[in-house]
Amino acid sequence: MRENNALSVTQLNNYVKTLIDSDDFLSGVAIRGEISNFKRHTSGHLYFTLKDERSEIAAVMFRGMADRLTFAPKSGMKVTVYGRVGVYEATGKYQIYVNAMVNDGAGALYEQYMRLLEKLKAEGLFDTARKKPLPRFPKKIGIVTSPTGAAIRDMINVTGRRFPSAELLICPALVQGAEAPADLVRALTLIDAVGECDVIIIGRGGGSAEDLWAFNDEALVRAVAAARTPIISAVGHETDTTLCDYAADMRAPTPSAAAEQAVPDRMALMQSIDEKGDRLDRAVERIFGSYRARIDANARHLSSLSPDAKLSAMKQKIANCHGMIESRMNSLFEKKRLAFSGAVARLEDVNPLAVIRRGYGMAMDGDGKVVTTVDKIEVGDKLSVLVGDGVINTRVESKKYADESKN
Repeated sequence: MRENNALSVTQLNNYVKTLIDSDDFLSGVAIRGEISNFKRHTSGHLYFTLKDERSEIAAVMFRGMADRLTFAPKSGMKVTVYGRVGVYEATGKYQIYVNAMVNDGAGALYEQYMRLLEKLKAEGLFDTARKKPLPRFPKKIGIVTSPTGAAIRDMINVTGRRFPSAELLICPALVQGAEAPADLVRALTLIDAVGECDVIIIGRGGGSAEDLWAFNDEALVRAVAAARTPIISAVGHETDTTLCDYAADMRAPTPSAAAEQAVPDRMALMQSIDEKGDRLDRAVERIFGSYRARIDANARHLSSLSPDAKLSAMKQKIANCHGMIESRMNSLFEKKRLAFSGAVARLEDVNPLAVIRRGYGMAMDGDGKVVTTVDKIEVGDKLSVLVGDGVINTRVESKKYADESKN
């Protein structure tokens, strides 16, 4: 064939597409197989691989058809699909365009998974009682995973940010493929036997059920359960669960989450330490305050029992009594003074001299006796008359009774 007769890739793909599209048999086929590499696009289209023991074919189910499904397809599920076989011209890849799908039950991998799950569960490998607690402040963390995947970068970043003092010991291993289970067992057994790690993380990032199948291997599951070091299993994404997850001491939904579970948050620890320090300071201050109050009370009590304190108390008591006596004496003196003044006033009222000073006189005989009646004197007797400013000496020339009948 001459060069100018050569076909372009597009021409060849178009020719093959025309051949397949014109085949009546391929325009409506039913194929039974197991779903793997299942993905639901944001557009609603479903993309997956349909396989059996020896072969596989790409499949696509557009949203209009997918919305009619009465079940949720997923990897590992055995189904029968109905549709047409065609060629995607841009890639030259032939695939089946699915119009309908029927659930034929769990696929072979899922059945194998469930049989092993029940077997190991019956042996007690997944019992909660046998799980070991994780160390709170690990000094060294072992990691069994692929050294080139995103998972190891995520774990290094998380541990470095949260707890940079922790040392990482990475033991590389295959995490996918037929040789992965044995390689994972080798790496886990080695790092556990060294005995330098406080905790070990085993896992990988997300993928299909086939990609994660190594972590359902019986030998690996038993190695995880038998490890002396606490194990965190972090396989795939949150919705993926492998048998290693059941056997491990702790299951993390992602490798990043495993790193978070393995180490504490340094910033949170510092904040907690500051808060506890503040509480301790307040508690110590309360204790010291209580002791100071007790010391002050005891000092006051001891002071009250000292001789000086008693002497001071007695002096104060005497001073109080003296003040009370002085107050009462003053009050008594005042009462006596008022009474004396009253008596003096009353005596003054009956004092003959006071009467005399008002213009009256008092006659006295020669013996100094007050003359109170005319009968006591005779004419010619000498009398002394006491007046307000002196004494008048006189002689009786006559006497006269007030009662005329006696004259």
